[in-house]
Amino acid sequence: MEIAAAIGEPARARMLFFLLDGRSRTTTELAIAAELSPSAATFHLQKLHTLGLVKLDVQGRHRYYTLAGTKVANAIESLSVLASGRKARPFRPCTPDRLRGARTCYDHLAGHLGVTLHDRLRVLGWFKGKRDSKQYEITVAGIEGLTKLGIDMDRVLNARRHTASACMDWSERRPHLGGALGAALLAFLLKKQWVNRDEDSRVLSLSYGGAKEFHAKLGMELY
Repeated sequence: MEIAAAIGEPARARMLFFLLDGRSRTTTELAIAAELSPSAATFHLQKLHTLGLVKLDVQGRHRYYTLAGTKVANAIESLSVLASGRKARPFRPCTPDRLRGARTCYDHLAGHLGVTLHDRLRVLGWFKGKRDSKQYEITVAGIEGLTKLGIDMDRVLNARRHTASACMDWSERRPHLGGALGAALLAFLLKKQWVNRDEDSRVLSLSYGGAKEFHAKLGMELY
Protein backbone atom coordinates (compact mmCIF):
# COMPACT_ATOMS: atom_id res chain seq x y z
CA MET A 1 0.00 0.00 0.00
CA GLU A 2 2.85 2.39 0.80
CA ILE A 3 4.39 1.86 -2.64
CA ALA A 4 1.02 2.38 -4.35
CA ALA A 5 0.53 5.60 -2.39
CA ALA A 6 4.01 6.79 -3.37
CA ILE A 7 3.36 6.14 -7.05
CA GLY A 8 -0.11 7.65 -6.82
CA GLU A 9 1.18 11.05 -5.63
CA PRO A 10 1.04 13.17 -8.85
CA ALA A 11 4.45 14.85 -8.50
CA ARG A 12 6.19 11.54 -7.80
CA ALA A 13 4.31 9.89 -10.64
CA ARG A 14 5.52 12.58 -13.05
CA MET A 15 9.12 12.07 -11.92
CA LEU A 16 8.83 8.30 -12.32
CA PHE A 17 7.19 8.70 -15.73
CA PHE A 18 10.05 11.01 -16.74
CA LEU A 19 12.50 8.17 -15.98
CA LEU A 20 10.73 5.61 -18.17
CA ASP A 21 13.16 6.06 -21.08
CA GLY A 22 15.93 4.46 -19.02
CA ARG A 23 18.09 7.57 -18.75
CA SER A 24 19.40 9.02 -15.51
CA ARG A 25 18.22 12.42 -14.33
CA THR A 26 19.46 14.93 -11.79
CA THR A 27 17.35 16.27 -8.95
CA THR A 28 17.02 19.59 -10.79
CA GLU A 29 15.74 17.95 -13.97
CA LEU A 30 13.23 15.87 -12.05
CA ALA A 31 12.11 18.93 -10.12
CA ILE A 32 11.40 20.71 -13.42
CA ALA A 33 9.52 17.68 -14.76
CA ALA A 34 7.37 17.52 -11.62
CA GLU A 35 7.05 21.32 -11.34
CA LEU A 36 8.52 21.31 -7.86
CA SER A 37 11.21 23.26 -6.06
CA PRO A 38 14.56 21.42 -5.79
CA SER A 39 14.05 20.96 -2.03
CA ALA A 40 10.59 19.47 -2.53
CA ALA A 41 11.90 17.21 -5.30
CA THR A 42 14.68 16.01 -2.99
CA PHE A 43 12.09 15.05 -0.35
CA HIS A 44 10.03 13.06 -2.86
CA LEU A 45 13.10 11.38 -4.37
CA GLN A 46 14.31 10.30 -0.94
CA LYS A 47 10.93 8.67 -0.39
CA LEU A 48 11.06 6.90 -3.76
CA HIS A 49 14.62 5.76 -3.06
CA THR A 50 13.71 4.44 0.38
CA LEU A 51 10.88 2.41 -1.15
CA GLY A 52 13.21 0.94 -3.78
CA LEU A 53 11.48 2.59 -6.74
CA VAL A 54 14.53 4.55 -7.91
CA LYS A 55 18.27 4.01 -7.77
CA LEU A 56 20.72 6.74 -6.84
CA ASP A 57 24.12 7.09 -8.46
CA VAL A 58 26.39 9.65 -6.79
CA GLN A 59 29.21 10.74 -9.08
CA GLY A 60 31.27 13.59 -7.69
CA ARG A 61 28.89 16.44 -6.81
CA HIS A 62 26.19 15.07 -9.11
CA ARG A 63 23.33 12.83 -7.99
CA TYR A 64 21.63 10.85 -10.75
CA TYR A 65 18.36 8.96 -10.37
CA THR A 66 17.10 6.05 -12.50
CA LEU A 67 14.21 3.64 -12.18
CA ALA A 68 15.04 0.66 -10.00
CA GLY A 69 14.29 -1.90 -12.71
CA THR A 70 11.89 -3.30 -15.26
CA LYS A 71 9.27 -4.26 -12.67
CA VAL A 72 9.04 -0.64 -11.58
CA ALA A 73 8.90 0.51 -15.20
CA ASN A 74 6.05 -1.89 -15.94
CA ALA A 75 4.13 -0.68 -12.90
CA ILE A 76 4.60 2.96 -13.91
CA GLU A 77 3.43 2.23 -17.43
CA SER A 78 0.29 0.57 -16.04
CA LEU A 79 -0.40 3.34 -13.55
CA SER A 80 0.72 6.33 -15.60
CA VAL A 81 -2.85 7.58 -15.57
CA LEU A 82 -2.18 8.57 -11.96
CA ALA A 83 0.16 11.28 -13.22
CA SER A 84 -2.95 13.35 -13.96
CA GLY A 85 -2.74 12.49 -17.64
CA ARG A 86 0.21 14.83 -18.11
CA LYS A 87 3.16 13.75 -20.18
CA ALA A 88 6.70 14.32 -19.03
CA ARG A 89 8.83 16.67 -21.04
CA PRO A 90 11.16 14.89 -23.45
CA PHE A 91 14.86 14.71 -22.66
CA ARG A 92 16.80 17.26 -24.69
CA PRO A 93 20.53 17.22 -23.92
CA CYS A 94 22.18 20.64 -24.00
CA THR A 95 25.63 19.19 -24.73
CA PRO A 96 27.17 20.48 -27.99
CA ASP A 97 26.88 17.86 -30.74
CA ARG A 98 30.66 17.59 -31.17
CA LEU A 99 31.11 16.69 -27.51
CA ARG A 100 28.05 14.48 -27.39
CA GLY A 101 29.16 12.27 -30.27
CA ALA A 102 32.48 11.12 -28.82
CA ARG A 103 34.92 12.57 -26.33
CA THR A 104 37.41 11.57 -23.67
CA CYS A 105 36.35 11.22 -20.04
CA TYR A 106 39.64 11.20 -18.16
CA ASP A 107 41.33 8.29 -19.96
CA HIS A 108 38.32 6.47 -21.41
CA LEU A 109 35.76 6.88 -24.18
CA ALA A 110 32.57 8.84 -23.51
CA GLY A 111 29.67 10.31 -25.43
CA HIS A 112 27.26 8.46 -27.70
CA LEU A 113 30.05 6.29 -29.10
CA GLY A 114 31.27 5.36 -25.62
CA VAL A 115 27.78 4.41 -24.44
CA THR A 116 27.17 2.42 -27.64
CA LEU A 117 30.43 0.51 -27.18
CA HIS A 118 29.60 -0.18 -23.53
CA ASP A 119 26.18 -1.56 -24.50
CA ARG A 120 27.60 -3.69 -27.32
CA LEU A 121 30.25 -5.33 -25.11
CA ARG A 122 27.59 -6.10 -22.55
CA VAL A 123 25.34 -7.68 -25.19
CA LEU A 124 28.30 -9.78 -26.31
CA GLY A 125 28.61 -11.00 -22.72
CA TRP A 126 32.15 -9.72 -22.35
CA PHE A 127 31.45 -8.27 -18.92
CA LYS A 128 28.68 -8.46 -16.34
CA GLY A 129 27.64 -6.33 -13.41
CA LYS A 130 28.34 -7.09 -9.79
CA ARG A 131 25.35 -6.95 -7.47
CA ASP A 132 24.80 -3.52 -5.89
CA SER A 133 28.02 -2.18 -7.39
CA LYS A 134 29.18 -0.03 -10.28
CA GLN A 135 32.04 -2.46 -10.86
CA TYR A 136 32.01 -5.00 -13.69
CA GLU A 137 33.44 -8.48 -13.89
CA ILE A 138 35.07 -9.40 -17.21
CA THR A 139 33.91 -12.83 -18.33
CA VAL A 140 35.96 -15.62 -19.89
CA ALA A 141 34.35 -14.79 -23.22
CA GLY A 142 35.33 -11.17 -22.66
CA ILE A 143 38.96 -12.00 -21.96
CA GLU A 144 39.10 -14.09 -25.11
CA GLY A 145 37.26 -11.56 -27.26
CA LEU A 146 39.20 -8.53 -26.04
CA THR A 147 42.51 -10.35 -26.41
CA LYS A 148 41.59 -11.27 -29.97
CA LEU A 149 40.67 -7.66 -30.60
CA GLY A 150 44.15 -6.58 -29.55
CA ILE A 151 43.76 -5.54 -25.89
CA ASP A 152 46.53 -6.54 -23.46
CA MET A 153 44.28 -8.27 -20.95
CA ASP A 154 47.11 -9.26 -18.60
CA ARG A 155 47.81 -5.58 -18.08
CA VAL A 156 44.12 -4.78 -17.64
CA LEU A 157 43.51 -7.56 -15.12
CA ASN A 158 46.60 -6.71 -13.08
CA ALA A 159 46.10 -2.95 -13.01
CA ARG A 160 46.03 -1.15 -9.64
CA ARG A 161 42.61 0.26 -10.35
CA HIS A 162 39.16 -1.18 -10.89
CA THR A 163 39.24 -3.55 -13.84
CA ALA A 164 36.02 -2.25 -15.38
CA SER A 165 33.27 0.00 -14.10
CA ALA A 166 30.16 1.93 -15.09
CA CYS A 167 30.85 5.64 -15.48
CA MET A 168 27.73 7.78 -15.85
CA ASP A 169 27.85 9.70 -19.13
CA TRP A 170 26.71 13.28 -18.47
CA SER A 171 25.38 13.84 -21.99
CA GLU A 172 23.77 10.44 -22.67
CA ARG A 173 22.73 9.82 -19.04
CA ARG A 174 23.61 6.15 -19.41
CA PRO A 175 26.92 4.51 -18.49
CA HIS A 176 30.02 4.24 -20.59
CA LEU A 177 32.93 1.99 -19.69
CA GLY A 178 35.50 3.16 -17.17
CA GLY A 179 38.32 1.53 -15.24
CA ALA A 180 41.42 -0.15 -16.60
CA LEU A 181 39.49 -1.73 -19.45
CA GLY A 182 37.96 1.60 -20.48
CA ALA A 183 41.43 3.16 -20.57
CA ALA A 184 42.88 0.24 -22.54
CA LEU A 185 40.07 0.41 -25.09
CA LEU A 186 40.53 4.15 -25.69
CA ALA A 187 44.30 3.72 -26.06
CA PHE A 188 43.65 0.92 -28.57
CA LEU A 189 41.11 2.97 -30.56
CA LEU A 190 43.50 5.91 -30.79
CA LYS A 191 46.48 3.76 -31.73
CA LYS A 192 44.53 1.99 -34.47
CA GLN A 193 42.98 5.32 -35.52
CA TRP A 194 39.44 4.04 -35.20
CA VAL A 195 38.95 7.42 -33.54
CA ASN A 196 41.09 10.55 -33.78
CA ARG A 197 41.72 13.13 -31.08
CA ASP A 198 40.99 16.83 -31.55
CA GLU A 199 44.18 18.68 -30.65
CA ASP A 200 42.38 21.53 -28.90
CA SER A 201 39.62 19.76 -26.98
CA ARG A 202 38.34 16.46 -25.61
CA VAL A 203 36.43 15.81 -28.82
CA LEU A 204 37.07 12.53 -30.62
CA SER A 205 36.05 11.86 -34.21
CA LEU A 206 35.15 8.47 -35.61
CA SER A 207 37.19 7.68 -38.73
CA TYR A 208 35.68 6.02 -41.78
CA GLY A 209 38.04 3.08 -41.32
CA GLY A 210 37.15 2.96 -37.64
CA ALA A 211 33.44 2.71 -38.41
CA LYS A 212 34.18 -0.24 -40.69
CA GLU A 213 36.31 -1.91 -37.99
CA PHE A 214 33.66 -1.41 -35.31
CA HIS A 215 31.22 -3.16 -37.62
CA ALA A 216 33.57 -5.97 -38.70
CA LYS A 217 35.07 -6.71 -35.27
CA LEU A 218 32.21 -5.89 -32.91
CA GLY A 219 29.07 -5.89 -35.04
CA MET A 220 28.39 -2.20 -34.36
CA GLU A 221 26.52 -0.31 -37.08
CA LEU A 222 27.63 3.31 -36.70
CA TYR A 223 26.71 4.76 -40.09
